[in-house]
Amino acid sequence: MPIKSRIRTVPHYPKQGVMFRDITTLLKDPVGLRVTIHELVNRYTGMKIDKVAGIESRGFIVGAPLAHMLGAGFVPVRKKGKLPAETIGHDYDLEYGTDRVEIHTDAIAPGERVLLVDDLIATGGTAEAAASLVKKIGGEIVECAFVIDLPDIGGRQRLEKHGYKVFALCEFEGD
Repeated sequence: MPIKSRIRTVPHYPKQGVMFRDITTLLKDPVGLRVTIHELVNRYTGMKIDKVAGIESRGFIVGAPLAHMLGAGFVPVRKKGKLPAETIGHDYDLEYGTDRVEIHTDAIAPGERVLLVDDLIATGGTAEAAASLVKKIGGEIVECAFVIDLPDIGGRQRLEKHGYKVFALCEFEGD
């Protein structure tokens, strides 16, 4: 069952000219959700993953069941000001302005092997910032995993340039 066929494209969202890849149609489909999680579980079983770090918010949806099935812990990487205990943050550039992601300072022990997960990789800015946080607190990024890669935008190359391995279940080229 190809998951790509269960992902909706919403033209001109959030702005004119953008083709938004919406995974909510994949998530609401019990078979699509199950296949998505099982394909990721199959890839990472036996790789010794201590923690799965999910990027807010769709990375939580995929990352938490993946962590459960791998016998790993789950770590949320959140937008600024959302985590209650001591955090460290990383600012990154957006198309218009900047944003910040944060992680609890005690979320990952030095040397732990971490799988970074999100729904989609486009420019790679958020994933790069999240990976930097994991490294700052001593984690080792095993791989960065995504449901969707938009290869024409360059996020995969951006992460690979920093030495990160990248995996995606499907790609949408163009637009």
